[in-house]
Amino acid sequence: MKKLFVGVFSLLLLTGFMVSCGSSGSGSSSGATPEVVIVFPTKSSVNVPTNVKVTASFDIVMNASSVSAASFTLKGPGGATVAGTAKLSNDGLSAVFSPSAILAAFTKYTATLTTDIQGLEGAPLAADYAWSFTTGATPDTTAPTVLSTVPADGAIAVALDTNVTATFSESMDPLTINSTSITLKIGSAPVVGAVTAPLATAVTFDPTAPLAPNTVYTATIKTLVKDVAGNAMVAEKTWNFTTRVLSALGPSPINLGLAGTYAILAESGISTVPLSSVTGNLGISPAASTSITGFSLIHDVGSETATSTQVNGLVYASDYTVPTPANLITAVANRQTAYATAAALPSPTATELYSGNLSGKTLAPGLYKWGTDVLINDDLTLAGNDNDVWVFQIAGNVTMAANKNVTLSGTALPKNVFWQVAGGTGVTINAGSNFVGIVMTATQINMGTGASIVGRLLAKTAVNIQSSTVTEPAP
Repeated sequence: MKKLFVGVFSLLLLTGFMVSCGSSGSGSSSGATPEVVIVFPTKSSVNVPTNVKVTASFDIVMNASSVSAASFTLKGPGGATVAGTAKLSNDGLSAVFSPSAILAAFTKYTATLTTDIQGLEGAPLAADYAWSFTTGATPDTTAPTVLSTVPADGAIAVALDTNVTATFSESMDPLTINSTSITLKIGSAPVVGAVTAPLATAVTFDPTAPLAPNTVYTATIKTLVKDVAGNAMVAEKTWNFTTRVLSALGPSPINLGLAGTYAILAESGISTVPLSSVTGNLGISPAASTSITGFSLIHDVGSETATSTQVNGLVYASDYTVPTPANLITAVANRQTAYATAAALPSPTATELYSGNLSGKTLAPGLYKWGTDVLINDDLTLAGNDNDVWVFQIAGNVTMAANKNVTLSGTALPKNVFWQVAGGTGVTINAGSNFVGIVMTATQINMGTGASIVGRLLAKTAVNIQSSTVTEPAP
């Protein structure tokens, strides 16, 4: 049976990262009214497997005692109540209704969360939350698999605050995601931490201490993990990575989250004057696929992705099939967080260096800050090693003249160069120029004819390229 949903789960290894993920923690501690952020099956979905569990995720940690078969109900034709149990997930962020029997085929069901459901501090839902879906003909009997991981198995020089992600073949049951089914170890010694699992977004492993430098870690997803239809993984997924050497120069790399899985990610538009060449994925949200122009997208109705002869990767848009919309929401939020993190880094190595004119200069690793525009009218060199980092905080715009280069010397890597640009016209890389690094703008990014970048283009508004080459950096 064809899979209808793809769930993306991330093991985010973040120092000091709280269980309730940023605003969630502060919201629950202040008694904020909880909100439903995503449901599964999604509203009005059809052909839902008959053995599915019904799940809802919240923006704050919830009160486990308030979730029951009385406060989370499922009803079929004529308002008949479906027998089952309701529980809160281990992390307190997802409620799961498990029917006692397989649902009827080709039948419409309505799930309801009542105002008896409360946040951890006692604030209830503002109103009952209800949605409907329609089953298909058969149950889902296919075991889930792990499609990919980041870092990849065997990755080296991994940042101490890296995101470790595992992409599954379908949506998973949050009740099966916990510190027993998801582990991180150094040799045979377990790493102490907490696991959270917002539905269809991320599994998060939160170590109680920073990751050790220059250390081999083993991440394992056990067969205790199941999909929302109750199918267990056939085999464990285990992979290893080695953290970076602590003696790296410059600030720590910026955590991109799921935004780091896109070569181009924009909110309002992505355009090309053919033929361009993009190696990596494209993503747009909240704008729809019609805002991706010039790529001659090939998209099958009901598909989660599209393709293009100009893209060596996949194209994702907010109007494609679930779980693409939810995953893009997460990626855009991660981009916004990465931008804010880069902008807020304190204690720059230098401020207003060369009055913003970097033409012909060589820069060592570090944090550089300008309150003006930055100009690159002649080649710029970044000299350092493979675990060194450059972060550029720029209040104005970045303009690179035609036929110039940003060059890395030594063993410096494009993935460790971050450009945070706040200006109204953003970043302009003129014709024939070669750029490197992760570009994060408050507005747009423009590349001229024959321009190239080894890095990522992550824009608040639009990315416009003209017969350009965009290549995502090696991990």
